Amino acid sequence: MPVTAARLRALHVPGSPLVLPNVWDAGSARLVAAAGFPVVATSSAAVAETLGYSDGEDAPAAEMFAAAARIVRAVPVPVTVDVEAGYGLDPAELARRVLDTGAVGCNLEDTDPATGRRRDPAEQADRLAALRAAAGDALVINARIDTFLDGGDEHAALPEALDRARRYLGAGSDCVYPIHVRDPEVIRAFAGAVAPAAVNVTSLPGMPEPVRLAELGVARLSLGAGLWRASQDWLADRLAALAERTAPRA
Repeated sequence: MPVTAARLRALHVPGSPLVLPNVWDAGSARLVAAAGFPVVATSSAAVAETLGYSDGEDAPAAEMFAAAARIVRAVPVPVTVDVEAGYGLDPAELARRVLDTGAVGCNLEDTDPATGRRRDPAEQADRLAALRAAAGDALVINARIDTFLDGGDEHAALPEALDRARRYLGAGSDCVYPIHVRDPEVIRAFAGAVAPAAVNVTSLPGMPEPVRLAELGVARLSLGAGLWRASQDWLADRLAALAERTAPRA
């Protein structure tokens, strides 16, 4: 079956979440595909750290896109890439660069890395509309909403998050991603308010289990950099144990 955006788009079903164990290189991508997951997604934080940079667009765009292309070549399933805030590229160039990797989806966040603040929602909606116009239906666009990254009262943050969600969906996004929302009732309210649109949430400590998230109307569940961090912790523990066993004796 050809790897197409339509194939990825069809997997976004509210109430039956598409689970994405986010990867960082070709090897981790192969493991995810071999385990039977139908889609591979990248984590910008994990990819950047693997390349020797910090998250937050510290890594050069060319290196991030090259890493994405290697991941696409390694697996037979659709790949969606985390392009952070777009690396300063205009939407048409961003669409071209993503599609050139062979990926059929992308996340685009609404925080401006230059200021650390969320973009005006109308401005971000215009960027998403331009990205959609440039990509046509060849790209599944997941519009990340950073309102809940502030922490605090999620119920109080819900109106802003929903305003952004409606604008981004109206601009042509396929899915909206209120990253780091945790409260089950807020998730339910958010998903219900934008239904039947697809909603992506992040798997975080203390979050409901996937079956519960399905009941709340979630269509996509991302692990973010969680697998990469777990792998780094595992490796650090093994190296410490090895160093202890092989240290010269006084």
